[in-house]
Amino acid sequence: MEKPKRLTPQEWKARMREKKGETKKDTPDFFVHESSYVDNGVRIGEGTKIWHFCHLMSGTLVGKNCSFGQNCVVGPNVKIGNGVKVQNNVSIYEGVEIEESVFLGPSMVFTNVVNPRAFIQRKSEFKKTLLKKGCSIGANATIVCGVTIGEYAFIGSGAVVNKDVKPFALMVGVPAKQIGWVGISGDTLLFDENGMAEDEYARYFMTGETLKAELK
Repeated sequence: MEKPKRLTPQEWKARMREKKGETKKDTPDFFVHESSYVDNGVRIGEGTKIWHFCHLMSGTLVGKNCSFGQNCVVGPNVKIGNGVKVQNNVSIYEGVEIEESVFLGPSMVFTNVVNPRAFIQRKSEFKKTLLKKGCSIGANATIVCGVTIGEYAFIGSGAVVNKDVKPFALMVGVPAKQIGWVGISGDTLLFDENGMAEDEYARYFMTGETLKAELK
């Protein structure tokens, strides 16, 4: 199999303009540092910034206004929504899908195979991991493949998540356990005698074992 050609940011932008029949723009739609690589077949949204020593692999789709810190690897075939912030030293593997406004803390870890062996090819066994809108993953946390992290959930630093996480859940520990609820603001929610809580973004109430939000 032929190795994908690594394009400089300038070559990549020129190819996309040519494909769209556009003329050269004075201001680029996105920023890629000259030390980073973008493979063929990558799409990057307007306003996104990709900093030092990153590598985006073929088939990856990155939304608008995202930020990638130093030494990040993405793909192949990863889908990332708008407004995602990826801190330094994060690898986002095939099988991971990230919705909009997600925060990935420094050196957090994804996996994509449950039982890896160096001498066994298991690319056909990659499990899907889904991070829903607005959730945050703390520094050095590990997300074991095959789980879904709910909207606006908060995973504490160093936690190991090996099962699905409810929307707005606050998770800490190894393995991660829920110790409370957080609002859209990221602050811990304090409930009144009627079982209601609020922050500047929404009012919150329990429906069974699930927290619901009414936006203000």
